[in-house]
Amino acid sequence: MRKSAPSHPSNSDLPGELSPEQMLRIIFDYTAQIADERNLQRVLGLMADMGRRMIQADRCTVWLIDHKRQELFTTVAHGAEEIRVPLGSGFVGYSIAHGEALLIEDAAADYRHNAANDHKTSYVTRTVITVPFVGNDGSILGAYQAINKQTPGAVFARRDLEFLTLAASYAGKSLESVILHEEIVATQREILFTMGEIGESRSKETGNHVKRVAEYSYLLALGLGLSQEQAELLKMASPMHDIGKVAIPDSILQKPGKLTDEEFERMKDHTVIGYQLLNKSGRRLLRHAANIAHEHHERWDGAGYPRGLKGDAIDLFARITAVADVFDALGSARVYKAAWEMDRILELLRRESGSHFDPAVVDAFMRQLPELLSVREQYSDI
Repeated sequence: MRKSAPSHPSNSDLPGELSPEQMLRIIFDYTAQIADERNLQRVLGLMADMGRRMIQADRCTVWLIDHKRQELFTTVAHGAEEIRVPLGSGFVGYSIAHGEALLIEDAAADYRHNAANDHKTSYVTRTVITVPFVGNDGSILGAYQAINKQTPGAVFARRDLEFLTLAASYAGKSLESVILHEEIVATQREILFTMGEIGESRSKETGNHVKRVAEYSYLLALGLGLSQEQAELLKMASPMHDIGKVAIPDSILQKPGKLTDEEFERMKDHTVIGYQLLNKSGRRLLRHAANIAHEHHERWDGAGYPRGLKGDAIDLFARITAVADVFDALGSARVYKAAWEMDRILELLRRESGSHFDPAVVDAFMRQLPELLSVREQYSDI
């Protein structure tokens, strides 16, 4: 179980300088959590809190480089929303550009101070420390920045710079690992969406169907009480639910009228084909995608296909995707039908709860309906 972040006192309760033992305890407590974390935002939050506690700063900010936009940005800054500045701007820009840590006693008197940020946030920067983060290959990833010392002297000292530099050296390696992990996850997500779109395009569906089902599944997972991590995992895996359609003939997929019994039996094969395409992988993500592809047409009452599974024997992710997929399919115009009105869709979901669909998932759907409709509007087909 992940430990909660060590609590830090409010600014009004901040003590004087910490002893070396207290300082090291803060570093060890936070770096242990950072090393176990794989979510970038939580890592950045832990890093900011660690820096703030260590040197008794009013604010601590973690800046990263956006190479594409040639900007520095932070989504974690105590008391502020996301901030973006041009690459090379201000103390942090100078520090990153020159690979140099800065200890500034009087910010207003220094030519590198970017006063525009203070104007935007209605904040007065007086004393500053900025320390670059360096990756394993020596490249600079971003920078720590602490603002306004809160102890009686109200000015950062060389000792503060040394401790923040120590924290940066510990946390920087973990930060690089998490950034790489998020890049890999983003790549996987893009590949899965693309593959899902290929499956849907065979039956003349739009890529937005894949996006909507992914977003619906994510919201339903959260509505059922699944963790953020599980909901994100489902969001990435659900686009593959119909990947098996790549092996179904166009004459069936694109038929404008009702399928014959023989054609429908052939259409059912897409669940088994999708499972066979994905289940050989040892990756957790693709194993979940394989189960979803295999079981999203099973029914709660056991009357579904391909194996006639019943109730909780059906994979939970597949049960969630089933509701998301049917909701989107009914509300979308297809080659063989017009889109249903919302009242008709909701009536069907209520009627089929406990027979076709898991009742708990339908209940979550009804609770999440405003958010689901917002997603439908955002990713509507043009």
